[in-house]
Amino acid sequence: MQPSMMPASRQVTGRVGRPAMGPAMRRVMTGSALILALCAYLHSAPALAHAMLTKAEPPRRAQLVQPPAQVRLWFNEEVEKDYASVAVLDAAKASVTETKPEIDPKDPKAIVLPLPELSAGKYTVKFRVLSVDGHVVDSSYDFTVKSKAPAK
Repeated sequence: MQPSMMPASRQVTGRVGRPAMGPAMRRVMTGSALILALCAYLHSAPALAHAMLTKAEPPRRAQLVQPPAQVRLWFNEEVEKDYASVAVLDAAKASVTETKPEIDPKDPKAIVLPLPELSAGKYTVKFRVLSVDGHVVDSSYDFTVKSKAPAK
């Protein structure tokens, strides 16, 4: 039988022996492919995350009566110790210490920077870390040390 004489349901297109795909089947295949791609994307999303600051001492925008002895930053994942930098700047944007930050030996997700005695004023903590996934995180935040009230 010649293809033009076959019923429409039995005709083949392009590939030998494969029936033609109807519009409904194309929609099902396209939808399935989109769902599969979405699932693959959502499954891989945590691997695309970068190190994020989860906690800081002193905290962002803190108003402190006592100056802090150190700055401690916690991240949601480990950071590369050789590429971590933390600086505390005074109101004139001058660094208050030349000390290098250290990774906390008990918590590889935390960085510690010892500080000298700070006077009253506004300070900026500026940090730059390289997460273990290879992405650089560069940010800053401020805190204030209030002047002590005179004793009565």
